[in-house]
Amino acid sequence: MAVTNFISKLWAGAILANLNKAQVFAQPGVCNRNYEGEIKEAGDSVKITGIGPVTIRDYTRNSDMSGPDELTDAATTLIVDQSKYFNFAVDDLDQAQIKPNLMEAASKEAAYGLSNAQDVFVAGLYAQAGSLIATAAAPKTDLATAGKPWEYLVTLKKLLDQNDVPMDTRWVVIPPWYEALLLLDSRFTASPATDITTGAIRNGDVGRRVLGFNLLRSNNVKITSGTTYAIMAGYEGAITFAEQVVKVRAYSPEKRMADALKGVNLYGAKVIRPNGLAVLHATAA
Repeated sequence: MAVTNFISKLWAGAILANLNKAQVFAQPGVCNRNYEGEIKEAGDSVKITGIGPVTIRDYTRNSDMSGPDELTDAATTLIVDQSKYFNFAVDDLDQAQIKPNLMEAASKEAAYGLSNAQDVFVAGLYAQAGSLIATAAAPKTDLATAGKPWEYLVTLKKLLDQNDVPMDTRWVVIPPWYEALLLLDSRFTASPATDITTGAIRNGDVGRRVLGFNLLRSNNVKITSGTTYAIMAGYEGAITFAEQVVKVRAYSPEKRMADALKGVNLYGAKVIRPNGLAVLHATAA
């Protein structure tokens, strides 16, 4: 849609930015992004190499060891199968009438759109979690009961503990309404604030480390049906993400006096440690 209301008017010196969501699920520290490489086209793959467990045996003095075990290949493949693009034009007359750079502002908005699409995609991987509290068909409906939001965080912690999930990069992403309920619980408000001078602050960080989790807030937490949400907890090694903006091209449309910009973004994500994820299915209070 063209910008047409510039005649005889001076546009404001700054463009009103949209209220955009921050990328939470797909950011480093939540996803493992170590395997991003030279992704050229949709359908490319990233092979993630691993090994199976190593057998431990009893050692007996003055006795021969058994022959060496042959290591098993635990490699998995991440398929880069998501493709998104943008393509917009700014009329030369529009650009001339506006003090700020409209093309630059639109480019930032396009970048946000691509980032948000990635975040929504990763949030949808909740269905592959190895541990569940309730289900989408029969969710927890008692979140308005005092203390329950905190208790379910404790249960998510327990599920990850039982699967030997590392403590240092654990996270849980909650919707804003869940945070509002936690703020009514003294156990939450008494939890240590995040030390921004020593730790990396992630997008969506609510400023507290709770029960060993980096607590993050996002409006991209998946709604499975109606008012039921899939609230996911995990650690950095559970999900692998890879993306690359393959092409960005500026051009002039043949039949217009305008500048245009188009670009393509390829990405993919894979749950490589299902037991490193736990999900609470709960109805919004």
